[in-house]
Amino acid sequence: MTKSMTGFAAVAGEVPGGRFAVELKSVNHRYLEFAPRMPEEWRVMEGPMREALAAGLSRGKVDCRVTFTAVATREALQPNVEALAALADTQKQILQHFEARPLSVWEVMHSPGVMANESAASEEARQGLLALFHQALKDLNATREREGVKLAALIEERLARMEAIIQDIAPLVPQMVAQYQDKLKLKIDEAMAGAASDDRLKQEVVLFASKIDVAEELGRLHAHVGEVRRVIKQGGAAGKRLDFLMQELNRESNTLGSKSVAVDSTKASIELKVLIEQMREQVQNIE
Repeated sequence: MTKSMTGFAAVAGEVPGGRFAVELKSVNHRYLEFAPRMPEEWRVMEGPMREALAAGLSRGKVDCRVTFTAVATREALQPNVEALAALADTQKQILQHFEARPLSVWEVMHSPGVMANESAASEEARQGLLALFHQALKDLNATREREGVKLAALIEERLARMEAIIQDIAPLVPQMVAQYQDKLKLKIDEAMAGAASDDRLKQEVVLFASKIDVAEELGRLHAHVGEVRRVIKQGGAAGKRLDFLMQELNRESNTLGSKSVAVDSTKASIELKVLIEQMREQVQNIE
């Protein structure tokens, strides 16, 4: 299934020592980028989170916000003796060189690592956080898939419109050649007082027909439309492939416009480019 790179997920759950809340938000990006924000005592889990993310997603910038609310128990309020001693020693050295007020109890309690306890740092709590992250990642993927379905539907609407335009253009080419032949014959007759050469006329018509022949462009446009459908149906990480196809579609529509010698074909070329640009905007959000 084709997936969008835009999505959001939020989960929460209890672990030994408190409660975690995990939020994931993803937007389009050329590569896979992970931007976590979490308490310092839980930074050790960033590596496993990155591994899980790389296994579940291919592209997109993913912002991750982890918050931890400690349980207000006597055990949770026990300070980390080593961190407390290190903080006291640091304060002592600083006060030897600068005149400053000592840290308050509140400031000490909120210093990094001071109130960390064994239950909060336990392996069980870490695994609980990782399990919540996996659940959030699963929910994020689900939202990206739902968005991908909507994007695929929008692209399909424009592909159908492009096919209709291509079918309308094909019959115009013989008409344009016939109209040119009539106009050219009239001009040559006027210039040569009715003594127009059939051979000269045929040469000019053949040259004109070759210049405005858009059969190849129409064929390639039709083939690219079919390939876009195939890639979307195949699913997976299709964004880069679809972006390349948008470039190819745009190139053929530009060539079609440059060969245009009639209002109808010029208008068709412009409509095609508008549709391609609309699809390109949607493709930028596909994984």
